[in-house]
Amino acid sequence: QVQLVESGGGLVQAGGSLRLSCGASGRTFREYAMGWFRQAPGAEREFVAHITWSGRFPNYSDSVKGRFAISIDHAKNTVYLQMNSLKPEDTAVYYCALKEGELYAWLRDNRRSYDYWGQGTQVTVSS
Repeated sequence: QVQLVESGGGLVQAGGSLRLSCGASGRTFREYAMGWFRQAPGAEREFVAHITWSGRFPNYSDSVKGRFAISIDHAKNTVYLQMNSLKPEDTAVYYCALKEGELYAWLRDNRRSYDYWGQGTQVTVSS
């Protein structure tokens, strides 16, 4: 059974930074993709960032592009989300997700494309 565990959330002032981590355990995959999503109270879960297993071709939602960076460390089975220049509207529970195998580009921002999810970590940005 695959387990994803997020950490690194917390309370930060607007303009500050946080780095989220997501550790994967339970199985190894020859090919996979990792995504970060977030969900604010009363809102749908929305795509934030995605990266392939190779670490190439990261992509982001327009709302975080230029401020957030996703990366992957295979040695540690961990994916990171570096969040800079945080805004109050970034406040949400952040979830990491894993898609086993290939993930077509047009599906990477669809939460239904992913097979496994973490429990989430709260990020709160104060104004």
